[in-house]
Amino acid sequence: MTAAAPPPRTHAQRTDRPWRSRLRALLLRAALRGFSWLSLPAAHRVGSLLGRLTAAQGGSLWRISLDNIHRCLPELSADAQAQLARDSLIEAGKTLVEMGAVWRAPWADIAHWVVTVEGLDAIHAARAAGRGAILLVPHSGSWEFGGLYTAQQLPTTALYRPPREPAFETLITQARSRTGTALVPANRQGVKALLLALRRNELAVILPDQEPAVGEGAFAPFFGHPAYTLTLVHSLMQRTGAPAFFGFAERLPNGRGFHLRYLPAPEGLDAADPATALAALNAGVEQIVRRCPAQYQWSYRRFRRQPEDATTASTD
Repeated sequence: MTAAAPPPRTHAQRTDRPWRSRLRALLLRAALRGFSWLSLPAAHRVGSLLGRLTAAQGGSLWRISLDNIHRCLPELSADAQAQLARDSLIEAGKTLVEMGAVWRAPWADIAHWVVTVEGLDAIHAARAAGRGAILLVPHSGSWEFGGLYTAQQLPTTALYRPPREPAFETLITQARSRTGTALVPANRQGVKALLLALRRNELAVILPDQEPAVGEGAFAPFFGHPAYTLTLVHSLMQRTGAPAFFGFAERLPNGRGFHLRYLPAPEGLDAADPATALAALNAGVEQIVRRCPAQYQWSYRRFRRQPEDATTASTD
């Protein structure tokens, strides 16, 4: 019998050693401060080095990335899968180091990183209908930079998951809200805030490829494999009639900046049938991933929970 997935850590468990949390937050602030002094090309060179070292160590991030790629892209040869895992960790290193400026530098100092923008007019046109719009942002490219840019253009409320390290929360919320985003936690109050934002004809931003808490998702195919998928998007669309789009800040080579893409959602995302809508949601994430496979966060345990885990948990 397959063992049930361990329950998520409670807030009390996450704060049992607050001094460690504060120390980690202090170290993170120091690292971001140092990274913020780098130009974007320099930040990407340093990030590339960190990513190469991470891949060479062959630790858990390497193993999870390789397992996910093998599962999702079996058409690639073993060598190609390994190269993609290596490239994705290099891109993850760039994400980390560029975050110094993304989170700390004045927006006027980094706004020139936007090289081109595609599809934003469609969101403006959708909002003209008065129902707001939903922007789905997978963990691909520079989602942190893309979030700051989007909030510069549109009134934005974004759902976020409070970090495991409580001392990080102030740092994260201050950084992500500094261009105007209203951040709301992923709980009942946060969902209510998203509904109110849509009814004010604003933009609601959700990261669709995070595994939701038990009871907040259902299984749907992702690259042909069952993945526990957030049902909130379907609920919001059915309750408000708001259209959905996908957002992606593609990282350009050699630190040249970013191409901001706002893409229409796949057909079926607005379907009344939940299974059809969830399949379309994951299909939209797949489309983003296939555009730039190396820039996707393959090191995230997207398939951690499986249908047999839920069955076991209910029968034990």
